[in-house]
Amino acid sequence: MISYLIIDDEYIAHDIIKGYCDLLPDMKLMKSCYDGLEAFEYLNKNEVDLIFLDLNMPKLKGFEFLKTLKNPPKVIVTTAYKEFALEGYELNISDYLLKPFGFERFLKAINKTFSSVQSYLPNSSQTNTISKRIFLKSNKKYFQVEIDTILYIEASGNYTKVVTKIETITIREKLSAVLEMLPNEDFLQVHKSFVVAPKYIKSIEGNRIFIEGHLIPIGKLYKRNVDQLLK
Repeated sequence: MISYLIIDDEYIAHDIIKGYCDLLPDMKLMKSCYDGLEAFEYLNKNEVDLIFLDLNMPKLKGFEFLKTLKNPPKVIVTTAYKEFALEGYELNISDYLLKPFGFERFLKAINKTFSSVQSYLPNSSQTNTISKRIFLKSNKKYFQVEIDTILYIEASGNYTKVVTKIETITIREKLSAVLEMLPNEDFLQVHKSFVVAPKYIKSIEGNRIFIEGHLIPIGKLYKRNVDQLLK
């Protein structure tokens, strides 16, 4: 479950962000705040995984508010002012959404934020781990997938199959687009149509890889990638 906070002085912005989040599984709105002071008071007593933060707000500007937080959660900036993007990345924000933004761009920001996060400190005495995850669209539905469960990915015409330990999800995306959502260190391309998670490889025999009952071919152009695993 990803708990989140919306901080924006525009009511319509709250409606749009919550509407997008409602399309995704396991997104829980904790509070809608309409200025930085209200959010500061809430975060003094509560914890969230993610903040959607507007910049141009009364009383306390977005980045000024962010600088007051000792251990800020992940932050996605939502603003109409692109000139503040550099300052945002210096403050280690996860992504910078320029208003108005559509759902596809919003989804990319969520995937970017939670495929790269490994852990956060909810307080000084406890460490809680957030599993890496991405959202995939299949048949007009959005599925949340734990990256650690992905066995391999297969290109199939105009579609890509993401095979996990639990299920196979077929999406209308190119293999290269799926790879952009995933951490490079956890996956290896072994064929023009196949990418595998090395940790699930059971054995390698000739030009074949065996992963939990699945047989994956090794392409000639990618054999060097596999050879690196064997050194």
